[in-house]
Amino acid sequence: MAPPPLKIISSMATRQLLADLAADYARVSPQALDIESVGGVDAARRVQAGEAFDAVVLAANAIDALEAAGRTVAGTRTDLVRSGVYVAVKAGAPAPDIGTEEAVRQAVRGAKSLAYSTGPSGVYLTKLFERWGIADEIRPRIVQAAPGVPVGSLIARGEVELGFQQLSELMALQGVAVVGPLPPAIQLMTVFCGAVAATSAQPDAVRAWLAWMATPAATETKRRNGMDAA
Repeated sequence: MAPPPLKIISSMATRQLLADLAADYARVSPQALDIESVGGVDAARRVQAGEAFDAVVLAANAIDALEAAGRTVAGTRTDLVRSGVYVAVKAGAPAPDIGTEEAVRQAVRGAKSLAYSTGPSGVYLTKLFERWGIADEIRPRIVQAAPGVPVGSLIARGEVELGFQQLSELMALQGVAVVGPLPPAIQLMTVFCGAVAATSAQPDAVRAWLAWMATPAATETKRRNGMDAA
């Protein structure tokens, strides 16, 4: 008799990655996976509220906060991928220069509208714009994507001119042109991790799944989804 599916919640940044890895895992394990991907803020809130899951996949700071609150099993955090922030415009639109910090600053100031997410990249960009001293200037032109809504969808519909998000959330969307990553001087690398949920009835099965995802067998699928192995 097959074991019951593992109930997993993740942020949207790893939605396609986990779907692809689940297909890979099915070739080496009979363990079924039931993966729900939502906005990272919502995922963390639901786990904090005590909703029952077997595993959680979120940014490192969110996983650490859940562990500190006793919502994930201590010591089970498994670093899976590293992901940088990329810049995108509508397909066919001129690509701005983003080769240097100053070039990105000028591109942001010159954009009629811009968007970022409620996730780690959005929090970081808010602080970056404040550090640059342009936060008040551009605030009326910022459209923050709601949790679970890809920034790229706003770009594709023409609602915003310039967007920032994880490559994994931009690369597969129709109508979006990925300009490239933020330059090294201002790049933010987010580590996405998995952990065993404190509510899991199958912690050993979760540990096995997390361990497999951290092996070289998963590296090519991670790369194909715009992420590097952590």
